[in-house]
Amino acid sequence: MRRVRQGKPRAERSTSGPSKDDLSSKTAPRSPAFSQALTDARSFAKDPERLRQLFREAVKKAPSIPREPFKDLWAYFQAMLRLIRAYYHHEYRNVSLQNLVMIVGAIIYILNPFDLIPDWIAGLGFADDAVVLAFAVRQTRQTLDDFMTWEIRSRERPVRWSLR
Repeated sequence: MRRVRQGKPRAERSTSGPSKDDLSSKTAPRSPAFSQALTDARSFAKDPERLRQLFREAVKKAPSIPREPFKDLWAYFQAMLRLIRAYYHHEYRNVSLQNLVMIVGAIIYILNPFDLIPDWIAGLGFADDAVVLAFAVRQTRQTLDDFMTWEIRSRERPVRWSLR
């Protein structure tokens, strides 16, 4: 007795491997440097002092990072830094550990001058950083958007004075 195969007829099946839609959206860029950055980020996420140091280092390096490779991602890069600051100050905690690790890992990767493509290579040095940042933004966009909304609402709230 012959088994009946379920699914698409043979002519409609792709033989070129999984399609873009079949791949998990959680698939990270494959790089030992990014894997290490994510590993390091797990310990940073649990230590406010290390987050503070990372934030300070990123703020110092940010002016020297060329904007061109990051294009539309620059605002999200800055939002990531502000989120890290708000997180270690205990002002904003509406972020999952998984998303915090992804955000911190992306920042660690960008700060590392000796990642997949060393930053000192003109024209290419920040291309891999932009790919990692784009990936991190895709994975954490809702968290970043929620954080930016929180920032706006926090500025709009009237200050309530209390003598307590």
